[in-house]
Amino acid sequence: MRQLLLASVLVATAACASQSADAPAPDPKLAAIIAGDHRSAENRARDAYRHPLETLTFFGLRPDMKVVEIWPSGGWYTEIIGPYVKDRGAYYAAGWDPDAQAEFIRKGIAAYRAKLDARPDLYGGVKMTVLAFPGKTEIAPPGSVDMVLTFRNIHNWMPAGNADAAFAAMYRALKPGGILGVVEHRAPAGQPQDPKAASGYISEEYAIELARRAGFVLEARSEVNANPKDTKDYPKGVWTLPPTYRDGDVDRAKYTAIGESDRFTLRFRKPG
Repeated sequence: MRQLLLASVLVATAACASQSADAPAPDPKLAAIIAGDHRSAENRARDAYRHPLETLTFFGLRPDMKVVEIWPSGGWYTEIIGPYVKDRGAYYAAGWDPDAQAEFIRKGIAAYRAKLDARPDLYGGVKMTVLAFPGKTEIAPPGSVDMVLTFRNIHNWMPAGNADAAFAAMYRALKPGGILGVVEHRAPAGQPQDPKAASGYISEEYAIELARRAGFVLEARSEVNANPKDTKDYPKGVWTLPPTYRDGDVDRAKYTAIGESDRFTLRFRKPG
């Protein structure tokens, strides 16, 4: 009963935003998964900032789709997308390189794999692939998937100059007519893009240009993940804000009141 009530609330609050953003009505099944007890209280608390129902509805996610998520990290979105497409579609987790030397990467991959193994009823169909530069960029068989999703990853690719290669990999994986969904920390309008993205913020127009260079066509924008409280001028970049709190307890109440970052949400399509 609790899950059904929560799902009903999620559907109701998302309906106006989704319809205004030229997206279909929210799916009650997706809302029920988001409200599910398999998600930790900590992860559910971040729904207020990440808006998973509204975001995935805007992107056009359906349960019969083959979907790639880029660098799922601890599996926040895996908990939602994996069960949603398990029976009729497919979920590819295009993660970090298991051959990487960095210990935190190896531990992260092991923890993610353990998460999948612990709930085969939810994640038994998840396919783990790799996105690592320069040589490991086949995130799914070429031209095979309906949707690729990337959440706050562009700034991670830019310091080593890998953003174009990442967008090219996503383009290759998609079927003609397939969808690319992008969410990223939004830099102030008109601010020149730092090629290293040291602050973690990315120009929305720069992200659109990266996608266009790869061959994508911008289809729609949504403000569902906007946060006008975010002043974007912090001493340690976007990581000053929650959930990272890179400054520790310094001005913590102030940053908690701001919340997570202002983010753009873009939907692209592969022509054809």
